[in-house]
Amino acid sequence: MTDSISGTAERPTEHAGNTVATTGEPTATIPASDTLSATKTWTLNECLRYALENNIQLRQSRNNYLSGLEDTEEAKAAMLPSLTASTTQGFTNYPSTNVSDRNTYTGTYGVNAGLTLYEGGKLRTAVRQQKLQNRIDALTVAESENDIRIAIVQAYLQALYAAEAVEVARNTAEVSRAQRDRAEELWKAGSISRVDLAQLESQYASDLYQVTTACSTLDNYRLQLKQLLELDITEEMNLAAPAIQKSEVLSSLPAKAAIYATALEAMPEIERGKLAVESAELGIRQARAGFYPSVSLTAGIGTGHMSNGGYESGSQIWNRFNENLGLTLSVPIFSNRRNRTAVNKARLEEANSRLSWQDLQKTLLREVESAYLDALSAQSQYRAATEKERYARESFDLTQEQFNLGVKNTVELITAQNEWASSRQEVLQAKYMALLNIELLNIYQGLGTRTIN
Repeated sequence: MTDSISGTAERPTEHAGNTVATTGEPTATIPASDTLSATKTWTLNECLRYALENNIQLRQSRNNYLSGLEDTEEAKAAMLPSLTASTTQGFTNYPSTNVSDRNTYTGTYGVNAGLTLYEGGKLRTAVRQQKLQNRIDALTVAESENDIRIAIVQAYLQALYAAEAVEVARNTAEVSRAQRDRAEELWKAGSISRVDLAQLESQYASDLYQVTTACSTLDNYRLQLKQLLELDITEEMNLAAPAIQKSEVLSSLPAKAAIYATALEAMPEIERGKLAVESAELGIRQARAGFYPSVSLTAGIGTGHMSNGGYESGSQIWNRFNENLGLTLSVPIFSNRRNRTAVNKARLEEANSRLSWQDLQKTLLREVESAYLDALSAQSQYRAATEKERYARESFDLTQEQFNLGVKNTVELITAQNEWASSRQEVLQAKYMALLNIELLNIYQGLGTRTIN
């Protein structure tokens, strides 16, 4: 069963001279108003699916991948012969009175082809390097998708935490209101002083302020999620709050080394770094090709005509038809150190690619270790906070009973209540910190989101 976190959190309001704490977060009931009923309720999976389909940066990344595929086709085509057709039309004006110097019209027509036979393996290496780049671009897209998943999960869990925090603040304010009302009766009966009543009224006002603050925090986290989804300004969103069991918060974790080993295979940036090293190695081969000779073949046919060309038997086009065939050998002897510089820089690029790959692995290790430690720490805090909350609630109930009997004073009652409220917040913080880091570890292992469905 899931609750619906809906609308904008309602602030405490005043009615008929009495202060009443009201909020809309969270509730298992469907909002009554038509506006809220028409607002879509988003689950975490729906948020992820929508973001992966519509995020602008991700769509740009996919377009970059498609652009790289076009570059690969161009690199393959460079190994094929080229073919061009050309024509030239000319007119010559002779401003002479000599009859023989008449104006002439000329035209030439040709078809030429070229083919690179050998260039030190540069063309084949370029194709292999471009194919590697395509794989790198695809992994970059996958990496961007993971970044979006992590951002959405964090924002969604923050919103769920804020929603529960609003509920805790509202309940605390309701308890304070009841205490204030009871204290007012005791004051009228002469059982407590006006100072005691004022202290409880002040506590109630403070709790109402906490409700307002919690509502603002919830609205802010919901806005962050909405902005991540890039929703229109007119769109409102409700969040589906799944019923999270204690066993899910305290679920056992695999060994840290096993998580890291799986993450090395699953996270796209690691494979991207490895392919970048292979691409840089091909870049060295590309640079070395500059030291090798190149051989190219050219061929062409052509013809032409001229309007003042005198008598020629048959057509001018046919009589002037010609063919040509050429083989070009180019041997680099001295290139002003361009080739040597290119090789040295390619080697440095390859070394930097290896360092970047190692840095990616170390960064992933730090992220896994941090998430693992935070998850274990939050689980331990959750166990301790749950026990603390249970005893704080029991202490508050006893203190409240004794206050009603006149045994405990106002300060002791407020202290017990604040300790109980603080312990409830600690439970929430530990709960959602554990859930967040468990989900992060799932994403690092390529498992997606499994706890919050």
